[in-house]
Amino acid sequence: MLSLNFIREHKQEVIERLSIKNFNGEEIIHRIIELDDKRRETQKMLDDMQARSNILAKEIGILFKSGKTAEANQLKDQTGEIKSKGKEMDSALENIKKELDDILVRVPNLPHSSVPRGKTPEENLVVMQEGEVIPAAPEAVPHWDLTTKYDIIDFITGNKITGAGFPLYKGKGARLQRALINFFLDEALKAGYAEVQPPYMVNAASAYATGQLPDKDDQMYHAGLDDLYLIPTAEVPVTNIYRDTILKSSDLPMKNVAYSACFRREAGSYGKDVRGLNRLHQFDKVEIVQIAHPEKSYEILEEMKDYVTGLLRKLELPFRVLKLCGGDMSFTSALTYDMEVWSSAQARWLEVSSVSNFETFQSTRLKLRFKDEAGKIQTAHTLNGSALALPRIVAALLENNQTPEGINIPRVLIPYTGFDRIG
Repeated sequence: MLSLNFIREHKQEVIERLSIKNFNGEEIIHRIIELDDKRRETQKMLDDMQARSNILAKEIGILFKSGKTAEANQLKDQTGEIKSKGKEMDSALENIKKELDDILVRVPNLPHSSVPRGKTPEENLVVMQEGEVIPAAPEAVPHWDLTTKYDIIDFITGNKITGAGFPLYKGKGARLQRALINFFLDEALKAGYAEVQPPYMVNAASAYATGQLPDKDDQMYHAGLDDLYLIPTAEVPVTNIYRDTILKSSDLPMKNVAYSACFRREAGSYGKDVRGLNRLHQFDKVEIVQIAHPEKSYEILEEMKDYVTGLLRKLELPFRVLKLCGGDMSFTSALTYDMEVWSSAQARWLEVSSVSNFETFQSTRLKLRFKDEAGKIQTAHTLNGSALALPRIVAALLENNQTPEGINIPRVLIPYTGFDRIG
């Protein structure tokens, strides 16, 4: 959430930077400032009335002690009128605050100055590419056929058990999943991340704090009876570890890694872009989260980007890194890098990771702060990244490593799988 003071002090800059995200902020920013003016004016009137009521209370006490009962009762009538009017104004103030809060939480984060303008994924900026991009051979088989051929992922039975987007992993498919999870966790531990195992459900306060609510309400699975949400990513519970917390400057950066299942009720579409593992409602992911000093957060973002590309390099997958344009960025992000791997059978790039800096957008909602060396309280920056999401990694591994004899397993995974080939 943007700071109200920042909006007031940088109104035109906020409007202009929001336009990079294709968000027309002029009307809403003017309304926010108008409501804040009204809030301040109402609050001042309430404070003045309270001060006047306190003065009258003292005068009434003096008059009663002096035996001037009639005059004291006249002043008591005045305090009664003030209290009655104060209740009305207090109710009006609460309504103003509610409307102001409701509008503030619907304003996206401001994009970083380096974010390119654009409306579609086609306008994202390719910042690097590595590995050989091989065109699809006539005999190349897409992963949804390979999984059936080798009986390692069963989409039909998953559909029977739950519904579309909930696959059943079997045999070497299940072992490959477990191998990837353990590999990603072990690599993160080597990089200095502390592992946590978070709950898979969060309350509304947690979903609000990281920006899923109200923005992504329709994309989250909600258990209505308990008012709990299935997590769309481990980012939500892990970042909320630090909600309502004041850290020390020396604590930063805080680095956590977590494996979790993820649940996303995304609007469905049809065709090869969402077929098989390309888009699921439940999937596995290892997530990295950092809480950083504002002066270090962009340096850390680059380190996180390099860390994820290092994982892709070890998996021997061709990949590229994109800096997202304003129109393709999330509601909460200030700057995002997407990592994509090349799918040789589908002859297209598959997104497997996003690494983002949210600056103070989440931490303002989280009330996540730190005390600097001078003892001043500052708002921390939050960052997170997929390291990595499994479904499209698995799709690319199957498609890119297929041979007539079976599917070869990357060398780095063999100690985790216990086998070097599927088939």
